[in-house]
Amino acid sequence: MHKSLRVCWITIGALMSIAALSAQARPIGLFTDHGDIGTPALAGNATYNAASQEYAFMASGINMWTTSDQFHFAWRKIQGDFILQARVEFIGTGELHRKAGWQVRKTLDADSPYIDAVIHGDSAAQGDGGPRMQYRRSAAAITEQSDLIGAGADVIQLERRGTRYIVSAAKFGAPFTVRTIENIDLGDDVYVGLFLCSHNGQTITQAVFRNVRIVRTAKPDFVPYHDYIGSQLELLEIATGNRQVIYSSADPFEAPNWTADGQALQFNSSGADPDKRGRLYRFDLATRQPVLIDTGFAHRLNNDHVLSFDGTMVGISDQTTDKGESTIFTLPATGGIPKRITPLTPSYLHSWSPDGKYLLYTGGRKGQVDIQWDIYRAASDGSGTEVKLTKSSGLNDGPEYSHDGKYIYFNSTRSGKMQIYRMKADGSEPTQLTNDEYNNWFPHVSPDGKWLCIISYVDEIQPTDHPYYKHIYLRLLPVDGGTPTVIAYVYGGQGTINVPSWSPDGKFIAFVSNTDLKW
Repeated sequence: MHKSLRVCWITIGALMSIAALSAQARPIGLFTDHGDIGTPALAGNATYNAASQEYAFMASGINMWTTSDQFHFAWRKIQGDFILQARVEFIGTGELHRKAGWQVRKTLDADSPYIDAVIHGDSAAQGDGGPRMQYRRSAAAITEQSDLIGAGADVIQLERRGTRYIVSAAKFGAPFTVRTIENIDLGDDVYVGLFLCSHNGQTITQAVFRNVRIVRTAKPDFVPYHDYIGSQLELLEIATGNRQVIYSSADPFEAPNWTADGQALQFNSSGADPDKRGRLYRFDLATRQPVLIDTGFAHRLNNDHVLSFDGTMVGISDQTTDKGESTIFTLPATGGIPKRITPLTPSYLHSWSPDGKYLLYTGGRKGQVDIQWDIYRAASDGSGTEVKLTKSSGLNDGPEYSHDGKYIYFNSTRSGKMQIYRMKADGSEPTQLTNDEYNNWFPHVSPDGKWLCIISYVDEIQPTDHPYYKHIYLRLLPVDGGTPTVIAYVYGGQGTINVPSWSPDGKFIAFVSNTDLKW
């Protein structure tokens, strides 16, 4: 065969193979395809349950180690920085070294450079099992690894920032243990996905992945309150920790309230578009569609809107009037003409009293030197004057009544970092409930009055700030104080859970996570 003809024939054959692979692509959930990497003796498979948003894998494969790999992989290609999150459960018994988790891979070749965040089959046995970071720096190179401390770990996270990779692992309920590695260059356009390997070529192992998230993070140079990425409305089941995304939008939104009848949520829109920013929406849980609520002249709402306990009224914090300073109004929950409550600004609403007679809010009032932020109470009908309830220095914010009206929970920087406090309804006897390394915000009381759901910033921030697009935990804290438990590992922050968002039966919490939805 003439040399040029032979090259042409190989090229055509390669193109035909690529076309055939494309035609056979099997998208599942967030992933565009899945299949075996290497040549496992027994074929693997992966399925997606759209109702539960779970991925079920079965796989063989001798190993993911030394110079080449055998495993089952569900993937998609991504450019730029990202965070990959999942909760992993092995089904049945199997090899101690069976592996499941996240992987970032340069190619689909068996000897490709890669990095993974892996849970072993017996993660309780640290050293033999446990979570690990594994990586191959170049094609056919020997695999390297780094162990993480995390006996019983089942939550795994893998993050890319340029050529830096960060692996985090935890037993659900505990904070992450973190390992970082520099200078892993897999190229900008990589394969990312979930994987499973049995570590025995003659057996099939099974695993289920829950709370699977591919987060495309905000760019490092984004400008706060000017640049925005997308939002996802999630429901978190308290008993299991399982999460479900029920609505996503490239146009950002924030702060879901749960209606008293349990049939809908309310949230506000945000972002740079003036035609969409600052409006209030009702999100029906049956139709899963947002519908605009008529708020009259008030069309610059922020994320401090709260429904009354009986569900008939909504209080809003709006910046349409008073030269853009936040002012509190009330109106019927179904919409109507707002009634002004606070004559002084800025005022940010956080709670109704259980009997509907009072509103709690954070007010910025001029002090001797600068603005002092304290917690205030005012009559919900607008009569009388506001009552100042906190008297300490620092920022006092996020007040919320207990369901019997006897206490107010709030957050304050009076001890340094932002921490959670409780005081009596008249402002007396303030008591600190948290004292840890995190900045903790927005205590929301469960319907049974036993728990607080709080947002805790994992990233280092200014204590007086609660910014967008950070690593955060949602945590449960007993109302009398104690050790908080992590119930969700989230990329979010501002707008995630600013307002009361427990379901009326106490089984779920609604919150907003963030990701760039423009693939």
